[in-house]
Amino acid sequence: MKLPVVNHKDYFAKIGDDHKFPINKFSELANFLIEKKVVEKFHKPYPCSEETLKRAHSENYINHIKNKTLDKQQVKKIGFPLVDSVVKRSFIATGGTVLSSKLAIRYGLSCNTAGGSHHANFGGGAGFCVFNDVAVAAQYLLERGLAGRILIIDLDVHQGNGNSDIFKDNKNVFTFSMHSKSNYPVKKSLSDLDVELEDNMEDKQYIKLLKFYLNQLNEENFDYVFYIAGVDIHFNDRLGKLKISDDGIKERDELVTENFFSNGIPLCGVLGGGYNKDFYKLIELHSFLHQSCAKLL
Repeated sequence: MKLPVVNHKDYFAKIGDDHKFPINKFSELANFLIEKKVVEKFHKPYPCSEETLKRAHSENYINHIKNKTLDKQQVKKIGFPLVDSVVKRSFIATGGTVLSSKLAIRYGLSCNTAGGSHHANFGGGAGFCVFNDVAVAAQYLLERGLAGRILIIDLDVHQGNGNSDIFKDNKNVFTFSMHSKSNYPVKKSLSDLDVELEDNMEDKQYIKLLKFYLNQLNEENFDYVFYIAGVDIHFNDRLGKLKISDDGIKERDELVTENFFSNGIPLCGVLGGGYNKDFYKLIELHSFLHQSCAKLL
């Protein structure tokens, strides 16, 4: 069986060629996955409805994004220009994770080729995150009775502060974030479980820690997992502060996906961050998530 993967041409947005966010990665990753025969055909999402978005964001904020009326300070906090293509992308990429979350229930595993916008909270965006796609999808599954107890496992180099903030009073969603202690955001929020990593950590220690915490998480009764597979933990990342190798990221993705798949727990994988100095290396690193899932199916 082929891994279901969600992609849309509008994951690309016009933010300027000199922007530090590598927006071209979404189309290049899609091409790479087809070239490597990981995917034959993508599942195409619809833009996320406002009704679904309201499960994780205020109506006021959604309207400001839709109408491009967000104040300058908040636009600056997000880091993207609020132009038509960014607005379109924000709705479609969120719809992509909602679609992917449903496909994971049917197939056991599914991935988006975008997503993991974990800095956006209920009232606003931040750090290249407009809408929090994982939070929206998690709420969608809970409200439709498609999941009962959800784990968000976030291995991006930056703390998933938006998710921990949105779900701080929700006992049906457990937020786990293993991130660089000294990195963005400066003021961390409180996840259900935070693992703070020292600068320059290498593969051996990272994998040992991950195995330890996966064993702990296996003691809980989760029936659904969202995996934010940020590759900004790589040693050559412009915004990371860790020293994880290609093999370390590959092993990490295989560990996480196999752990939950072998326990019969549906897993939806999303991209998370990646700002590698080598653009083509970045594409390869992001593809490890999809390759590790495809191998299991």
